[in-house]
Amino acid sequence: MRLNLAAAGLLAIAAGVAGAQNITAAGATFPYPIYNKWFTEYAQAHPSIHINYQSLGSGAGVLQMKSGTVDFGASDMPVPDDVIAEAKSKYTNIPTVLGAVVPIYNVPGISQELNFSGDVIADIYLHKITKWNDPRIAKDNPGVNLPGRDVIPVYRTEGSGTTYIFTDYLSKVSPEWASAVGKNSAVKWPAGIGAKGSEGVSGMVRQTPGAFGYTELIYATSNNIPYGTVKNAGGKYIKATPDGVSDAAAAAAKTITTDFRVSITNAPGPSTYPISSFTYLLIPVHFADAAKGAAVKDFLKWMLTHGESEAPAMGYAPLPKPIADKVALAINKIQ
Repeated sequence: MRLNLAAAGLLAIAAGVAGAQNITAAGATFPYPIYNKWFTEYAQAHPSIHINYQSLGSGAGVLQMKSGTVDFGASDMPVPDDVIAEAKSKYTNIPTVLGAVVPIYNVPGISQELNFSGDVIADIYLHKITKWNDPRIAKDNPGVNLPGRDVIPVYRTEGSGTTYIFTDYLSKVSPEWASAVGKNSAVKWPAGIGAKGSEGVSGMVRQTPGAFGYTELIYATSNNIPYGTVKNAGGKYIKATPDGVSDAAAAAAKTITTDFRVSITNAPGPSTYPISSFTYLLIPVHFADAAKGAAVKDFLKWMLTHGESEAPAMGYAPLPKPIADKVALAINKIQ
């Protein structure tokens, strides 16, 4: 009798996956372009399952996951245990892809790709570097005729995983930034103009001569906004590419066991891109609705077997195989 009941339960779950499932999610803008593609493709292959994802920023994703107003969240910053403990139901950080945050700029008359050292980027936001022809920017860019125009820093106004990645990096390369501002999804910016979302920062930089900002690689390339190389821990100016991001993750891949919450900004290595990060889905460990949980679990498996291969074409890096193998084990534990 117990075996029959168990079999009936499995059939009910399978029927639930086959039946209509409307799944809600919200959070990070960093991975939104590839998430949108994945959710659309998955729905095409599974017409009864629809994942409605709102790109609101990592802060909103964490809050909505904590309050239980979405089925799962998304964040570029790894969510710590004390925050998870405040949630209505326990959830876990599942890495999906890796990406790069790039310095974007609008300097009329400059056609060359500009180079930036980390301490220079920090001091632009600390309002210590205020002109494009500052000697320290010029030192990074020998032979470039930089104008005397004001530098106008642009930053995200809302809680943002992109801001967390960016300020995590600045805290590693600038002691003054670490002590005066620090790293977080939202910080007290010493100078600049605020804009909401990656779209807002990209738009503000594009329309403001002299502006300097930060955004995900995909937003820079898709909006045709110039973005610079960044000096890495090995002393080389590196342009953001999926390969450079993968190199940043290589060292972490050797140390990760079952907890995927790591920082890979300013990672060592001659070819690493220094402002790199994992991005995460915040998935309940146990779903109250078993059929919905089975659908989410099936999507995550599809992501690993199919979706990862699409990452490089969109400016993201797929999970390194050692990490993907461990993620598969974590997915199997979701109930």
